[in-house]
Amino acid sequence: MEMLKNISRYWWCQIIGWSINIAISIFFVTTFGDPVSAYFKSLVATCIAGVIITHIMRMVIHYLKVMEKPLKNQLFYLIILTFIFSVFLGSASEFLDRLAEYNPERLQKFSKAQRLFLSSFNAMWLILFWNMLYYMYHYTERNRRQQLDTLRLEAMVKSLELQTIKSHINPHFIFNALNSIRALVDENPERARTAITELSNILRSSMQAEKMETVPLKQELDIVTDYLALEQMRFEERLQVEMDIDEDTLNQPIPPMMLQTLVENAIKHGISKQINGGLIRIISDYRENHHELIVQNSGKLNGYATARENGFGIKSTQDRLNLLYQGKAQFEIHEINGSMVESKITMPVSNIL
Repeated sequence: MEMLKNISRYWWCQIIGWSINIAISIFFVTTFGDPVSAYFKSLVATCIAGVIITHIMRMVIHYLKVMEKPLKNQLFYLIILTFIFSVFLGSASEFLDRLAEYNPERLQKFSKAQRLFLSSFNAMWLILFWNMLYYMYHYTERNRRQQLDTLRLEAMVKSLELQTIKSHINPHFIFNALNSIRALVDENPERARTAITELSNILRSSMQAEKMETVPLKQELDIVTDYLALEQMRFEERLQVEMDIDEDTLNQPIPPMMLQTLVENAIKHGISKQINGGLIRIISDYRENHHELIVQNSGKLNGYATARENGFGIKSTQDRLNLLYQGKAQFEIHEINGSMVESKITMPVSNIL
């Protein structure tokens, strides 16, 4: 019993499916024909060969990543693989018939090429049926996983709403921004009014972030620009900012407040640790059919690398990317040139009409 439990669902389907094929074949032969022992030997051997050949076909499907391709390409591969492996199964069937000495009249009546064509034609319906079941199962399973991922994302957003809002905007940043604004009220009232608007925009975006899965990069950059403008009131000349944004990426959707979280971490763990401050560089570009979003800051990972990587902001970034892009997006942090830290998000390109 323990051994039976270890058999995977795929192998159970293989065993049951080919057993049903044997049972149906025996039923029709015994009902409408006069079977001989050689027929049963050939039938069982051919079905065993069918298990092996369809399993090899499945390995080819996995190797070529057929199920990850667009639906039109999947159908193309289904047809091609059906024809190819029908010839394999037909050849195996013909060989096993001769080995079992089944239907010698057929050997005399048809040429070798004709027998191979007939066997491959008969095998084609079995392979086609196998492929259709296999593709339908995986298509249904993929849709089910996408629905579960969507539900998981919604559940995560709702259950972690308070923590996420806190992680988006560091309370210390708000206090520092308010203190800076207070200092500007008499000295530079115009800049103080602008700073209040910038802080209001950031807080509003943070509250609305929970209602949206993605926002255009341009909208996110506006918030980050306001955030950096407020931080520059505190750091003054110690904070330098560079933007290297490909304009074609401005409409690309990204998770809301994700870029702002990375910039906030860069200032908290990078710039604020440097006596002379440093540089924040934001890069957005296309690379190999992916959208790369990069935040670089002066500093080193050193001892706080683990804390930075395990922080709530970083963990939420990883979780959101995994759920939104089903594992097709990547997030990494590493040092470059020994004096800069780079946080990079790589996301699939969305085709925007």
